[in-house]
Amino acid sequence: MSLVVDVHTHAVPAHIPAGPSGAKLWPSIARQGDDANVMIDGRVFRKIDSRCWDVARRIGDMAEDGVDVQVLSPMPELLSHWFESDAGEALAEIINEDIARMIAEAPQRFSGIGMICMQDVPRAVKQMERLKARGFHGFEIGTHIAGVPLGAEALWPIYEAAEALDLTVFVHPLHPAGVERIGAAGEYGAVAAFPLETALAAVSLLAHGVMERFPRLRVLLSHGGGALPWILPRLDQGYGISAAMRQAMREAPSAIARKFWYDTIVYSPNALRYMAQEVGEDHIVVGSDYPFTIKQDRPGALAAKALGADSACLQANAETLLGVKFGPVAARVE
Repeated sequence: MSLVVDVHTHAVPAHIPAGPSGAKLWPSIARQGDDANVMIDGRVFRKIDSRCWDVARRIGDMAEDGVDVQVLSPMPELLSHWFESDAGEALAEIINEDIARMIAEAPQRFSGIGMICMQDVPRAVKQMERLKARGFHGFEIGTHIAGVPLGAEALWPIYEAAEALDLTVFVHPLHPAGVERIGAAGEYGAVAAFPLETALAAVSLLAHGVMERFPRLRVLLSHGGGALPWILPRLDQGYGISAAMRQAMREAPSAIARKFWYDTIVYSPNALRYMAQEVGEDHIVVGSDYPFTIKQDRPGALAAKALGADSACLQANAETLLGVKFGPVAARVE
């Protein structure tokens, strides 16, 4: 029986030390037993609990959810692409250290995707080298870097280094565009704008030829690629009639989109089947968004329901995506 490897889970330290002087938006954790608030600029950004840092509690939840291995990555707001370089580098080291701590407590059950100071490319590359040396399999970035689109040439050295170091780039929505167009409660941003934001980031990578320039680069798009699979036919139509698009991309967008990787957080077997049809089962991996309230429960079961026998490849897909082989783990609760 293949393992269920959940590639999209988040972690937050139980404590974050004080930041450099002047880092106004430096996060802190206000603990109240097993519950906590992530505080930013004196306000509650998010209510969390010990699932974010407690290894034993996570393993118990994994048993209930039918998950064998979790890949840990930072809570997206912690990426802090808007910090100046010293603060960005310092926070990344704190977050990476805590993820490494969790992995060390249960190395058969956890792997890591870390954090780098994306807003300072030379520092980011050095941090990527440290991540690789510590056994991390990739790093998480937002869908833009403080307004800089992911396809921008200024970021190409990041992708070049990721390709050389064999590190996966995990793209997660952050400060999405379009929230003001919704004009409703903030929850709509995460529910509706995040998938649109992921599609915008993916189109930026397509339009600037990143996946063709760096053919061995592995990019994981969160939340099933967001709206991208649904707009691929429209992108192909545009490619057929636009000389500028054909100059930017040597292949049709739908063909290049099969170079991306996609998690299964789409909540619907029908949606997952359509996604697999558009992007290919061989580039799909299980994801849940654990431990946040929007998480997909029993993500492996959803994948099996949607993909049937094809879901057997999902462990191998995760191993290819992350460049790792997962060994046997303790029996899980079904």
